Amino acid sequence: MRSYEEDLRVETAASFSVHDITADVRRVVRESGIISGTVTVSSMHTTCAVCVNEFEERLLDDMQRFFLKLAPAEHPWKHNDLHLRDNIPPDEPKNAHAHLIALMLGNGQTLAVRNGEPVLGRYQSVLLAEMDGPRRRTVAVQVLGASAET
Repeated sequence: MRSYEEDLRVETAASFSVHDITADVRRVVRESGIISGTVTVSSMHTTCAVCVNEFEERLLDDMQRFFLKLAPAEHPWKHNDLHLRDNIPPDEPKNAHAHLIALMLGNGQTLAVRNGEPVLGRYQSVLLAEMDGPRRRTVAVQVLGASAET
């Protein structure tokens, strides 16, 4: 059993944006030399998420409308009562909605690796969903399994 790890850096574009990181995940799996196993992709943040879905413009617009309807930024969330929280820096954003959306999407995905490639369906992509940007994000990628040498 071998393991290989790499952190991806993603510059997000807006307060709510979705980024296709499939090509980067594929590259990491190829570089790992692992031909059979799993790849785990995890957000290192609490206000963005990793999910698998279709990267299609109208669907991405629908996702934004859907999640912001469920957790609107302007709702009086208790997490946004910054004056009631301890040790809050002066530039702390009011981002409770981003935390709640990230909870719904989840912070990571594990995919099978077969023949040295992540296993994805025809319309599936690995997506980083940003709910509190723009920011520089880190995504941890870990590949576990058997290489051609083992």
